[in-house]
Amino acid sequence: MDNTQTRADAQLLKESLVNLPEPHVTPALIAVSGLPGSGKSHLCRQLAARLQFPVLESDAMRRMLFPTPDHGRDESERLFKACHILIEELLRKGIPLIFDATNLIERHRERLYRIADITGARLIIIRVEAPPEVVKKRLDNRRLGTDPEDSSEADWQVYRRMSATFQRIQRKHFAVDTSRNISTVIDKIVREVNR
Repeated sequence: MDNTQTRADAQLLKESLVNLPEPHVTPALIAVSGLPGSGKSHLCRQLAARLQFPVLESDAMRRMLFPTPDHGRDESERLFKACHILIEELLRKGIPLIFDATNLIERHRERLYRIADITGARLIIIRVEAPPEVVKKRLDNRRLGTDPEDSSEADWQVYRRMSATFQRIQRKHFAVDTSRNISTVIDKIVREVNR
């Protein structure tokens, strides 16, 4: 894929962002990692409400680039190249953000680590999880379309397939079990961002 296409994709994604916050001297990049149904998007919405940061949500952005996504390797590669360009551009401008994606493989997370390093951003990594029985119930409810803010199409089969690929996060990170009350850990994350 050529660089022109990637830049055009990143620009299209950027145009979807509204009401960006004021630039920060040291912007935060909150990178959220977790399996489908683990509660990533719920956590991201809670953080965004507290911090007033934009959320770059990979499932929603995928549908902007691919109205009928196939979730194949080429499509995912194109999506994440565009996301990474956009993340770097926003951080260079001092715009803090939350990146909501599965981010299951360390090699993929390393791209985010590099972006934080080269832009001088404060990197905060969050691993989101929930017990499998809770995830299954959430994913069953997803099929019913009960949450209008849920953009993911992942189901229990996708969860089971992806759970085999999850790799341990090598850097210091927050671990959040969303089957429990998450207000305390949200407070800790907000304090870390504002430190």
